[in-house]
Amino acid sequence: MSTITEGTLLWQPSAALHQSARITHYMHWLAEQKNLHFADYNALWQWSTSEIEAFWESMWQYFELISPQPYRAVLSERKMPGAKWFVGAQVNYTEHVFRNMRTDAPALIFQSETVDFRIKNQESKIQNPKLTEVSWQTLYEQTAAVAAALRAMGVGVGDRVVAYAPNTPETLVAFLAVVSLGAVWSSCSPDIGAGAVLDRFKQIEPKVIFAIDGYVYNSKVNDRRDTVRELVANLPTLAHVVQVPYLNASAEPQDWGRSKDWLWTDIIQTKLDAQAAKIDYAHVPFDHPLWVLYSSGTTGLPKPICHSQGGIIIEHLKSLGFHCDLRRDDRIFWFTTTGWMMWNLLIGGLLLGSTVLLYDGSPGLNNMDVLWEFAERSGMTIFGTSAAYITSCMKAGLKPNQSHDLSKLHAVGSTGSPLPIEGFSWVYDHVGKDIWLISVSGGTDVCSAFVGGNPLWPVYAGEIQSRYLGCAVEAWNDAGQAIYDDVGELVITQPLPSMPIYFWNDPSMKRYRESYFEMFPGIWRHGDWLKITPRHGLIIYGRSDSTINRQGVRIGTSEIYRAVEDVPEVLDSLIIDLEVLGRQSYMPLFVVLRENVTLDDALKAKIKNKIKAQLSARQVPDDIFVIPEVPRTLNGKKMEVPIKKILLGHPLEKAVTIGSMSNPHSLQVFVTLAQNMKK
Repeated sequence: MSTITEGTLLWQPSAALHQSARITHYMHWLAEQKNLHFADYNALWQWSTSEIEAFWESMWQYFELISPQPYRAVLSERKMPGAKWFVGAQVNYTEHVFRNMRTDAPALIFQSETVDFRIKNQESKIQNPKLTEVSWQTLYEQTAAVAAALRAMGVGVGDRVVAYAPNTPETLVAFLAVVSLGAVWSSCSPDIGAGAVLDRFKQIEPKVIFAIDGYVYNSKVNDRRDTVRELVANLPTLAHVVQVPYLNASAEPQDWGRSKDWLWTDIIQTKLDAQAAKIDYAHVPFDHPLWVLYSSGTTGLPKPICHSQGGIIIEHLKSLGFHCDLRRDDRIFWFTTTGWMMWNLLIGGLLLGSTVLLYDGSPGLNNMDVLWEFAERSGMTIFGTSAAYITSCMKAGLKPNQSHDLSKLHAVGSTGSPLPIEGFSWVYDHVGKDIWLISVSGGTDVCSAFVGGNPLWPVYAGEIQSRYLGCAVEAWNDAGQAIYDDVGELVITQPLPSMPIYFWNDPSMKRYRESYFEMFPGIWRHGDWLKITPRHGLIIYGRSDSTINRQGVRIGTSEIYRAVEDVPEVLDSLIIDLEVLGRQSYMPLFVVLRENVTLDDALKAKIKNKIKAQLSARQVPDDIFVIPEVPRTLNGKKMEVPIKKILLGHPLEKAVTIGSMSNPHSLQVFVTLAQNMKK
């Protein structure tokens, strides 16, 4: 592997790419249509973040958004929170997808470990993983069929419909059908336990649930019927259950105890036989809720984040169109589950008429090679994944450019956590020297990125290329001052259309304000450490708060505490995510045990299994330690961020204000552990 250091030049856009890029076309359009001329990308970015009304109106016009009536104002008021965008406009997400109907390319290409398992059981063996292509016409017809069935169930504008389902075409069809009606979507991946799912879905009181019977992951069969029964039994607002046979394609309808239960295959076939293949789009206000995503804090239930139909449409057109340079002939993939916001972003590729590639299963099959095989067989042009996956490929010794024909691949995306320099080097050594490495960082909170790819700028080792258009990103010190070439809090100083419209059941916006605006009132503080380099590149150093980030999925410590402290032997606990740029991900759990209880292998397994069952395997700690007591503030709050700083090597006097503690003597065990970790 090549030896590189931070800031080493790895890639430069060709003259042809620079000339053909969507951003270049947009700059020409601004000159012709608006008489606005910009010398370079940085000048364009400065304009986009200072004249935000003019910029976002140009996005509406450039991407030709559809509304049956004109908007009265681009932005009602420049404030956070509370900004209202495109007042008076009415939109529909699904309508913006199907305006791209085409016959020269599929809408979806799908590969599944579960489907392969079914085929193997039927045919005794499989030669190659099955690829399923879904045409635009089929996608439209199935969406129309499911929308008609939902309408028959009484689903209308504002109703919530949820899915306990994997990354399959059926899940995407269900989503498009739901939002075509103006209803609100929410999904959880089936690898998440019932307790964590109920913590999410109960908050939004769904009317309908789409649920699978089971799935295969890493060659292991996971039957989820009992979990679905538990969900249905504990969601009293459910009127209907739609069973989606996945593990067993010939499954019979189950009795879920609701007024009427539906089988997916019956819905599709019955409605298609009746030729009910026309979608009646519900046009809703620009700020009408599209979906509810979840991103946990350190206290309470997961935050039910509501994004707007219009905000997501315009943001995803911009972020994918400009910062991934996504075009109609592209085939875009991102390895994700339906519980991570990257699923929501990935399917946004349909808004641009691109082919979206879906994979359901383990990325670790065939010694981490299954996704590279998928890339070759599908004709993938953009390969999106997590930094953790790239690191795993590197450690496994993979050389995809030697084992696969990746000639159609021109970009690799990385997100979820900071990509170390070695990951940059591996991509250029073993995927392709002409690959555009798109390292991005954002979050569930805006269902997009703040910083990421730029087809006009070079790629330097360890750096994200640029700030996104329209994203007024700065690094601030504790005094609220912008700093450069130094590490500070990532903040956003101007509103964005895809910022949450609200949290569900938070009418006073109290929890919303506490989540983003408590440190700097009126300024979005995201919770990441950021450095802006002299050439306007960016380096993310991990979370500045105590939120857990495992494999790109963020979860609150409170959810882990509920699981751990439900174990009878455990009195108290503290968990710390030590994810930081340049270090291997490491998450230790500290427990206070009942008197005369020993932390043996059996108890460790019990604690880990509890977390795995109630949450998921992602939240299982790397190590478990016994401590005498959890460090707490004078008002009893667990001191997660100070302990994180200590374990990352910060001097004690800079990590903790001793006078704010109720038990300062509890720190010594962490100081000792930090010293041992250095050795």
